[in-house]
Amino acid sequence: MPSRYLSPSSDRIRQPVEDVEECTCPTSNSPDYPKELQLLNSPCEKCCCPAPPPKISDLMNDKDLLDLLRLKLDPNHCTIKNWKNFASRWGMSYDELTLLEHRTQGSLSHSPTQEFLLRYNQKTVTELTELCRIYQRIDVLRLLQSWIEKDWPSRWQQTH
Repeated sequence: MPSRYLSPSSDRIRQPVEDVEECTCPTSNSPDYPKELQLLNSPCEKCCCPAPPPKISDLMNDKDLLDLLRLKLDPNHCTIKNWKNFASRWGMSYDELTLLEHRTQGSLSHSPTQEFLLRYNQKTVTELTELCRIYQRIDVLRLLQSWIEKDWPSRWQQTH
């Protein structure tokens, strides 16, 4: 190649180099990161890491979601699985279930679903969605999946 086609390095246009801060967010490679949420791509403002998997304590801060869960899981129907089945599956005894049911019965301010979720607030929402699959509560499953995909990433970004 003739030398006239090569320009001296001082004449070349240089691309600016960005200072890249090291990511301090939990990564999708962490062992407790569920496979379902690895596709969740909501980077924080400082880096490109996705939001961590939400815990039940995170959804307890969303009053609208909590109200919908209460409407769906509080009613006691003999053929529809409700909060009792979920709580029993996670280890609440019959006596605890009965006590909780009597304590919240007829109360508009206390919900057995809310009390059950409060007790297990360190479990992940993914674990709750698994209960929805087990008990074939597709209505609740869709509600939770929609929250995980749409609302959770923006809520997480606002707090971080």
